[in-house]
Amino acid sequence: MENASKALIIAGAILLAILLISLGIFIFTGAQDTAKKAGGLESQEAATFNASILKYEGTGKTASDIRSMKNEVIAANKKLSQNSKSTPITINGKTAKDVDTSVLVETKRDYTIKVEYSSNGYISNVIYN
Repeated sequence: MENASKALIIAGAILLAILLISLGIFIFTGAQDTAKKAGGLESQEAATFNASILKYEGTGKTASDIRSMKNEVIAANKKLSQNSKSTPITINGKTAKDVDTSVLVETKRDYTIKVEYSSNGYISNVIYN
C-alpha cells in the first residue's frame, strides 16, 4: 500500500510538471504573437505619420505645394521630437527651417517631389526639383 501511494504522488508530480511546461509554452507562443502584432503596429504608425507628407509626392507640383510641404515637414518634425521615433525629416538634405522657399522656389514652374525613407519606415528626406 505504501508503494502505491508513493507511485500516485510521483505520477501527480509528473502530471503537474507536464502541466507547467505546457502552460509555459502557451504563454511563450502568445508573447511571440503579440510581439509580431506590435511590429505591424509600428509600420502602420509610420504609414499614418508619412501620409501627411506623401500627399505632396509626385510630378506637376506648384510653388504653393512646395511651401505647404515645407510647413507640413516642420509640423511633422515637431511630432517626431515629442516621441523620438525617427530623426527629423530634411528637405533636399537640409533641415526644413533652413530651406527658404520664398527665394528658392519659382512660382511659374512645375516641380517633382520625391521622398526617401529611413530604415524604420519613416520619411527621412523630401527632395524637390
